[in-house]
Amino acid sequence: MTDTSARNGERVRTDERDRADDRRERTSEKREARSSEESTDERERTDERICPECGGSLVSDEEHGETVCTECGLVVEENEIDPGPEWRAFDAREKDQKSRVGAPTTRMMHDKGLSTNIGWQDQDAYGNALSSRQRQKMQRLRTWNERFRTRDSKERNLKQALGEIDRMASALGLPDSVREMASVIYRRALDEDLLPGRSIEGVATSSLYAAARQAGQPRSLDEVATVSRVEKDEIARTYRYVARELGLEIEPADPERYVARFASELDLSDEAERRARELLRTAKEQGVHSGKSPVGLAAAAVYAAALLTNDKVTQSEVGEVANISEVTIRNRYHELLEADGEVRLP
Repeated sequence: MTDTSARNGERVRTDERDRADDRRERTSEKREARSSEESTDERERTDERICPECGGSLVSDEEHGETVCTECGLVVEENEIDPGPEWRAFDAREKDQKSRVGAPTTRMMHDKGLSTNIGWQDQDAYGNALSSRQRQKMQRLRTWNERFRTRDSKERNLKQALGEIDRMASALGLPDSVREMASVIYRRALDEDLLPGRSIEGVATSSLYAAARQAGQPRSLDEVATVSRVEKDEIARTYRYVARELGLEIEPADPERYVARFASELDLSDEAERRARELLRTAKEQGVHSGKSPVGLAAAAVYAAALLTNDKVTQSEVGEVANISEVTIRNRYHELLEADGEVRLP
């Protein structure tokens, strides 16, 4: 019994030693195979960067999409695919503007458009209506989202003002470039602490009025006052204050800037529009425009040009479009015709 047990124990130990030797051999084989693969890959990578003609080093010419030898000039590869962007940027600001990763930033929003906006539609991604419980949850999320978007009183002020600018610009038909400029002017006024003692609506309206004039798309004070929540006198007073404090360089409004819009709204011919511009140029050459409202001169020029080109339009129609009185049109258009040497029309 004892000899049998000893032989069995010896056999077990021998089997364990054999299995351990097998494991060591397999591990060694794997290590050698891995080392061989790595050396092969390294040789391949090295070969890829070595010129097959002269053994020189290769460089990538990204401008021409080629891989070229620095020694002999051999073009090894051409028409390579450039994974980078198709545009170029020369500074960080231009790079941010041209990047298409995410929505572009804009100064027309108080947070520059970087926050999350939860839509008002109570629908899921497939257009299905939400349940009552889900609608209540989404409403709570919208409420908290609006609270988090404005962290302090300054941001709440800015959010309200930029909303007013967007509303008024939309009503006046002004493009996004003017809205962006108005937003910048308002932000400067806020940073310079010009708002104490003045209403948010007043400063926002004056910023839009100044931006429209700077962009060469002026609107009269009467037009701006019709879409604003403040009176005309307050707009004019606030505009003068903001322009003076911020040092805005705004040229006097050119009457010709109004002609295209008035002619378009009255559906006049191109000939009438061209004739109106000629009347205004002659008036400026003779100094007739000095001290007179550019809106009144533009409206009178449009009316006089319409009569000269036989376009049917009345003084009341022109006055309604330009938001001025018929008396102003009659006085101005007689002066324009006299300056141009035309016969007075009734």
